[in-house]
Amino acid sequence: MNVTWLYVPGDRPERFDKAAASGADVVIIDLEDAVVPARKDEARANAVAYLRARRDAEGQARVHVRVNDLATGRGLADLEAVGELADAVRLPKVESAAVLDAVSGAPAYALLESAAGIVAAREIAAHPKVAGVALGEQDLAAELAITDERAMDHLRLQVVLAAAAAGLPPVPMAVYPNVKDEAGLLASCLAGRGLGMFGRTAIHPRQIPVIRRAFRPSAEEAARAAEIVEAAERAERAGLGAVALPDGRFVDAPIVARARRTVALASRLAEPEG
Repeated sequence: MNVTWLYVPGDRPERFDKAAASGADVVIIDLEDAVVPARKDEARANAVAYLRARRDAEGQARVHVRVNDLATGRGLADLEAVGELADAVRLPKVESAAVLDAVSGAPAYALLESAAGIVAAREIAAHPKVAGVALGEQDLAAELAITDERAMDHLRLQVVLAAAAAGLPPVPMAVYPNVKDEAGLLASCLAGRGLGMFGRTAIHPRQIPVIRRAFRPSAEEAARAAEIVEAAERAERAGLGAVALPDGRFVDAPIVARARRTVALASRLAEPEG
């Protein structure tokens, strides 16, 4: 599973390779909010040129493109230009499942940034062309005049449920706008993790290590997961359907599957030695 996504403005092509080398799992070339209207055509051309020139390589960051609103001609032109080149497209301001019928080519990630988008979250998440959903929290908070984090948590949980019900990957967290507040970013990530969200988009490379640390299983979580996996493997070798832990407790298949994911994630996000 992806843990970190890094936005890079489409009109700053000199930053594309730097973003790809930042350690982010996914680079998002942004043609929408990060680009002023006068430079949007240039940004689209930059994205197309980069996507055509890049070569697939082991461990290379995947590249998504956030297009403009599909309710506009510019958004549809963006989609036509990059839909067959990007690893995925990110669609802003999705408010109904019907708009997704226009998508072809790369998998689509629907960004829910309005009250209408939240209300339609289940139908949007269930659309066959949707590979994932995410929240556009700043736009959403502005529309609803939200000032209490508890209200935002309620909306986050609705989207977490919609994604899970549709069999989609866990919902990543929205950007944390203060790039210098690493303590605040860490605390926010841990709170989101507690709601069932996983991973986060970033607007600066310095945020990536903090996000990775927040979503890395603790030593205790990793040890507990390894114990469950070991017990499951013992049961499998013995031809037993039930998995018993050393303390006598039994665990079922979903718990074992989660433990396997935790072990794999702990290994992947382990801090380098030395």
